Amino acid sequence: MTGVPGSDGGELVLTCRDLRKRFGDRLAVDGVSFSIASGECYGLLGPNGAGKTTTISMVCGLLQRDGGEVIVAGEPIDHRSTGPKAAIGYVPQEVALYPDLTGAENLRFFGRLYGLTGAVLDERVDAALATVGLADRGDDRVEEYSGGMRRRANIAAGLLHQPRLLVLDEPTVGVDPQSRNAILEAVHGQRAGGLAVLYTTHYMEEAERVCDRVGVIDEGHLVAEGTRRELVAQVGGRDRLRIAATGDLAVFAAACRELPAVEEAEVSDGGAGVELLATDGRKLLRAVVDCADRSGVELASVEVVELDLEAVFLNLTGKALRD
Repeated sequence: MTGVPGSDGGELVLTCRDLRKRFGDRLAVDGVSFSIASGECYGLLGPNGAGKTTTISMVCGLLQRDGGEVIVAGEPIDHRSTGPKAAIGYVPQEVALYPDLTGAENLRFFGRLYGLTGAVLDERVDAALATVGLADRGDDRVEEYSGGMRRRANIAAGLLHQPRLLVLDEPTVGVDPQSRNAILEAVHGQRAGGLAVLYTTHYMEEAERVCDRVGVIDEGHLVAEGTRRELVAQVGGRDRLRIAATGDLAVFAAACRELPAVEEAEVSDGGAGVELLATDGRKLLRAVVDCADRSGVELASVEVVELDLEAVFLNLTGKALRD
């Protein structure tokens, strides 16, 4: 069975509908629904205890759900499924490798579990190691790897069987900057090849960098979903434009107030320029330049300060991501 088209025209690889899971008296996941298209990276963000890991476990068929539906690459999946799970590459937060084996030996072992043999297995192992930047360290034992290298090898194991969906649970926790960059670059490269990615992280800058859309989960509920710009709009966020200029700034500020997207325009403290509060500030730049010309003002610089995901997350949940 094939998938169905996503909203952007890409084929839907993952569809979750109304996922629910209870542990005793605690409702850990309550009605969570989202989808991921081919080539898309979807970030699932939430504070500790929000329900991220429980959701991921149900998506991967590792945990029996109390309700809802999961479809991966067109096939329904649950904790009893076998075939559909082959479409998923799951990379857990804890490194799941044998430390006394080399990186390549680990991958060959996991590859055989997927039914890979001979030249195909050798090619997949070499390709997976190259993808995560470990092509020259495949013959070293994993126990000799740094923490970041172990996490990169962990991702290689998840990519080995060429899954349709890659699930990454906190893949960069505690790694060095070089390994973090290698991991993020690997994620970006795999998306370009059509892989769908479900990504959880405690680092908001990572979500900004690699995720096309994010879902914010809190206390078991998906409280918001969308691109960064869409989430900013949901919480009523506005961009701030800081304009350094010389000339009649009061006239310039008054002209800027007439622009439809501008809510506030005031001469900055110290009289060094004008500050605007506006919707989608980057689209205003040409209009701001025109206002300056009409007002006889000379611009020195324009800085657009956009509301970031950290601020959106705090607004939606009342918590910092790392709480």
